[in-house]
Amino acid sequence: MKDCWGMKQNFVFLEKFFNMNSPFPGMDPWLEGHVWPDVHHGLAFIFKELLVSQVVPKYFVRVETYTVEDTAPEEEVGIMYPDVEILKKRSGPSYEPAGQTEGGIAVLTPTTMVIPRPVIEVNIPVVEIRDRDNQQLITAIEILLPVKKRGKGLDKYREKRQMLHDDGVHLLEVDLLRRGKRPLSYPTLPRSAHYFVMLSRGDKYRTEDWAMTVRDPLPVVPVPLKAPDPDVRLDIGAAFNELYDRSRYELSVQYGAVPPPPTFSEKDMQWLQGVLKEKKLVG
Repeated sequence: MKDCWGMKQNFVFLEKFFNMNSPFPGMDPWLEGHVWPDVHHGLAFIFKELLVSQVVPKYFVRVETYTVEDTAPEEEVGIMYPDVEILKKRSGPSYEPAGQTEGGIAVLTPTTMVIPRPVIEVNIPVVEIRDRDNQQLITAIEILLPVKKRGKGLDKYREKRQMLHDDGVHLLEVDLLRRGKRPLSYPTLPRSAHYFVMLSRGDKYRTEDWAMTVRDPLPVVPVPLKAPDPDVRLDIGAAFNELYDRSRYELSVQYGAVPPPPTFSEKDMQWLQGVLKEKKLVG
């Protein structure tokens, strides 16, 4: 009996150890930092897994990758790019060699050095649903990265959004990052929301929005196909928890040590700390 009891206790321990969902009901804000590239790629492949069985044999689902340049990586140093060193010229008095004048007018002081502006190439996976007969792109699912939410990267992404709509392609955007600008700027979007999912149907001039705070579960959303086929469904929350469990993110995130970037309101931060204490992830 003691051996059976011991085996049962070990089984309960292993079940808890090997089945680890995110401690939060929806998005885990600690994953918005240096872990995000891994989360981003992992979600794309799990989205594909969840969709394949719903769309075959008429459609197929693939994860395609394209590359963009992040021309302002200094904004992500310590957040998404913890190991990138951004060199800056030290400020101080200019050095001007004596005697460099022309007609009594001092010439420009030569630069000490020229430092190239850092550029990082970012590989971006996109989930694509295509018609099996003619390979036509029907639906694209984009999981947003910081480079798509600021500067030239945002401008280029907005151009891509418009191009997809002009081609009649449905676009589902999953924005689980609080920093940066939203690709769709609309005055009535709730400012209190931390995260958004947006669906732009290629045959309509409107966008369906799902807005969430950190306290809300991630939504189950429709994924449109080619008319007259009905929408299929994508459970973003289930995909996120599956990825968290497979990747064991709690082992690489220091909960409570450093607040997740960017900072939350004091009220939200107290709630987050309360959840972490309840889950015994902080002391």
